[in-house]
Amino acid sequence: MINISVKLFAIYQETYQQDQLNVQLEEQATVKTLADYIFSEHPELEEWRDVTRYGVNMAFVDENTVLQDGDEIVLIPPVSGG
Repeated sequence: MINISVKLFAIYQETYQQDQLNVQLEEQATVKTLADYIFSEHPELEEWRDVTRYGVNMAFVDENTVLQDGDEIVLIPPVSGG
């Protein structure tokens, strides 16, 4: 098993009511594995799935990236501002 931390922003933070999750996944889990977990816990977030970007240890990655023990993952939904 690997332990990762997931930083939450915007809609994810509002939904989970916290700014970080600590998640344990099987070895060789990918970003997609994590995304599947996040969206299965809160199906109302599914509409954000296709527009969310993922960062692992401060680098943008795709869903096929294999996670390592201790990784820090960031979920970045689209944001707007003015």
